[in-house]
Amino acid sequence: MKNLLVSFEPVCTITINRPQALNALNQETLSELKTVIKECGERADVKGIIITGAGEKAFVAGADIKELTLLSKEEAFTLAQQGLQIFKMIEDCPKPVIAAVNGFALGGGCELAMACHIRLASENAKFGLPEVSLGILPGYGGTQRLAQLVGRGKALELAMTGDMIGAQEAKEIGLVNHVTSTQAELLELVNKIMAKILKKGPLAIAGVIKSVNTGYAFANEGYKTESENFATLTTTKDFAEGTSAFIEKRTPNFKGE
Repeated sequence: MKNLLVSFEPVCTITINRPQALNALNQETLSELKTVIKECGERADVKGIIITGAGEKAFVAGADIKELTLLSKEEAFTLAQQGLQIFKMIEDCPKPVIAAVNGFALGGGCELAMACHIRLASENAKFGLPEVSLGILPGYGGTQRLAQLVGRGKALELAMTGDMIGAQEAKEIGLVNHVTSTQAELLELVNKIMAKILKKGPLAIAGVIKSVNTGYAFANEGYKTESENFATLTTTKDFAEGTSAFIEKRTPNFKGE
């Protein structure tokens, strides 16, 4: 794996390993993640999965913005659908999946964390869906899962302002289960919770995951609408302005075009 560090059995630890890009999710990384999640689901010796990011600065700081600017509308829709499929694999995995969030979990990184069954964070973690600052919206299920976790009102506020929130606030609104002081304590607590889960009946655990997820059926039209809007927005002048401003480190001048 070029962009992932993976250790198997009995718990598979997947580390997004692009620290030079703050572990941003490019298409290659998503493809590798799909391969590993699929293998974890098929291997009897893998009992659970932990997903984290390399270094102390970021879990995953978002998507690869420069890569997004090169996509046609059709390619953008395909990318959104691929991301949805991969994150749905994580969400529906019959084995427990815990996100250990260190540093920035923004955009696609926040969406990845939300697809996991449980989220733990160190105090330096920052969460957010800043896509509107680029003239676009989340494309991997973020608008849907955020509302499921924190409620419609707070989800709309965060998604429309693009604001980042700290780990403690994320815990207060239900986005995060636990917060630790350090990254070392984070991994220690993640492993402690995982060990407790793995002492229970694996078929029962799989049943719990499936039962809870059934209440948020993926057939929901919101996911489709999100993908369609994501693709459409990549063709706008606002998106071109937003991404240019991001790359040039300036404030965007949106005109609603």
